[in-house]
Amino acid sequence: MIWQSPLRLWLLLGVLALVAAYLVMQRRRSRYAVRFTNLRLLDRVAPERPAWRRHVPAGLFLAMLALLVVGFARPSAEVRVPRERATVMVAVDVSTSMLATDVDPDRLAAAKQAARRFVEGLPDEFNVGLVAFAGSAAVLVPPGTDRDALDEGIGRLAEGVTGVQGTAIGEAINTSLGAVKGLDHQAAKQPPPARIILLSDGANTSGMDPMEAAAEAVTAKVPVHAISFGTPSGFVDRGGRPIQVPVDGQTLRAVAEETGGMFHEASTTDELRAVYDDIGSSVGYRTERQDISARFIGLGLVFAMGAAAGSMRWFSRLP
Repeated sequence: MIWQSPLRLWLLLGVLALVAAYLVMQRRRSRYAVRFTNLRLLDRVAPERPAWRRHVPAGLFLAMLALLVVGFARPSAEVRVPRERATVMVAVDVSTSMLATDVDPDRLAAAKQAARRFVEGLPDEFNVGLVAFAGSAAVLVPPGTDRDALDEGIGRLAEGVTGVQGTAIGEAINTSLGAVKGLDHQAAKQPPPARIILLSDGANTSGMDPMEAAAEAVTAKVPVHAISFGTPSGFVDRGGRPIQVPVDGQTLRAVAEETGGMFHEASTTDELRAVYDDIGSSVGYRTERQDISARFIGLGLVFAMGAAAGSMRWFSRLP
């Protein structure tokens, strides 16, 4: 927390002085009561009052003053706020290797579950799009705020949805960048803050060179967060013949490092969910410093109302 007007905090010394004065007055009052030897008359002129309640209004009032002083000093703190016009493209590998069952129930099904959870954690005003890729890449859902359309698009992720087998990581990045550039009429001159979340289990085998696509992402200032998903022991069954499809994240790591994004490895459904949660906390918000004095002033006013209510409840006298 930073104070924009720190010198005003010296006014807290005045509050401390009032606290000290109140304590002195209470001590003098107790001494006066002891010196007043006519106890019967004392009961009549000074009837018994609640032992602790009589201090509550004063305590709340002094706390109110302290909070108002703190608010008057204009404190500020770093606050997470959603990014304006933020755009996130989720690119998911739908090649045959994603059907490996080394991840329960299989890599692709787990990826779809985690993608849904990731999208649910983003602010509603975010533009989110979906790209499927194998030997080529295609936009299944253009970036927008329609979460129902996005959920439907995630449900359509399946082997063969792009029509060509293979793993075209470069094409996935390039297609995602194209979707970001076509977001709205402002995107050409004022590109939105964007991120690409790319999930795959293998190295690039077709299409555009991933590093060439990464260079374009750097030019567009769009980091690529890459997730390598699967285990070294993965295999798919083709006609009763097991085909080994071990995970290979070297290309994904290189792309993430080149574009300033993050690289993650996940070998279980829980790990993949944790990765998405981690990425969501970084792409979903930006941190900015904001004046938070209203918090202290508001709480101070609540204490003031409490002091007034306590005073009227316990110490008011009907005529």
